[in-house]
Parts: sequence; structure tokens; C-alpha cells
Amino acid sequence: MAEISAAMVKELREATGSGIMDCKKVLAEADGNMEKAIELLRKKGLAKAAKRAGRSTSEGIIYSYIHTGGKLGVLLEVNCESDFVAKTEDFEAFAKNIAMHIAAANPAGLVPEDVDQSMVEKEKEIYRAQMLEEGKPENIIDKIVEGKVEKFYKEVCLMSQSYVKDPQKTIEDVLKETIGKIGENIQIKRFARFQIGE
Repeated sequence: MAEISAAMVKELREATGSGIMDCKKVLAEADGNMEKAIELLRKKGLAKAAKRAGRSTSEGIIYSYIHTGGKLGVLLEVNCESDFVAKTEDFEAFAKNIAMHIAAANPAGLVPEDVDQSMVEKEKEIYRAQMLEEGKPENIIDKIVEGKVEKFYKEVCLMSQSYVKDPQKTIEDVLKETIGKIGENIQIKRFARFQIGE
């Protein structure tokens, strides 16, 4: 059994933002292995997030982000359960990071239902034309187009986009981790992105 030092607990707390007791517990479970401890904390955070998913989110903030130069801006509504959490640094930092991601990645909507259907139809036409050009048989073209549309949604919907600060995670992953860390249900409700000349 590895000795769990205060320095190890401090390092894990700084890396994850988790509580002292949680850090001690997972370090003991992971036999002092820092990477394994971080993974255990992530799993526990995701489990907590799943439990909180149904809880009402009637508080929150409207966050505004204006990119340097004033030619690009984002307005974002993020909701949580209590006014207390809405005023915390962690919650505001989450809103800021998501707004900056929206500015950089230009999502077409939160989820597939939000994406303009004419945009989706145009993509389907392009994919179909490509497949016909490549000489693919008619009977498999629909399946290929369906797969490409799924991929398209992953790229243009905020919740399934790869997070610009950590492409290994989706925005949904970042949201769940934040829920686990903050301890309340959080929802990204809506956003608007403005760019001069668009």
C-alpha cells in the first residue's frame, strides 16, 4: 500500500478541483497512482452528473464574450440550480470557456434539432453527388449519406463538438465534468454568435 502524502493530495486537488476527502479516497484506491486517481475522479464526477441531470435549473447567467478587436461576439445562457452557484468563479469560468469555444468553433446549434434543415438537405445533396461521382451503387448511397450526416451533426452541434481547449473531450464531457465538480445540474440553454460581415 503506497503512502498517500499531503503533497500528493494537494497535486490531485489542483489538477481536478475535487475535495480533499475525495482526493484522499481515490489516491488510496489507486494505490498512489496519480493518473489512475484522476480517471477514478472523472468516473465519479460523471456518475454524479448523471444523478443530477433531472434537477431543475432556474438560475444562471447570461455571459457575453467579445473577441479582441470587437468584430466577433457571443451571448450565452447557462443555467444552474441555485443563485449561489451562478455567482461562483468555477461557474463563470465554465461559461467563459464555452463562449470562447463558440466564438472559435462556430456551432450551428446546440443539438441536431437546432440545425437549420435546409443546411442539412444541402449537405445531403453534396454527399449524394459525391457518391454518384465515385460510382457507388445506388442501394448503398443512402446508408453512406446517413453516416456522413451523423458525422456532420457531430461537427456542427455544440454539445458533440470537440472542445477547442482539449480535443479529447466533447463539450458534453466538459459539461458533465463541471456538474460533477460544482455539484449542481447545469444546462447550456442557448447562444447567439455575432460576427461583423456575416
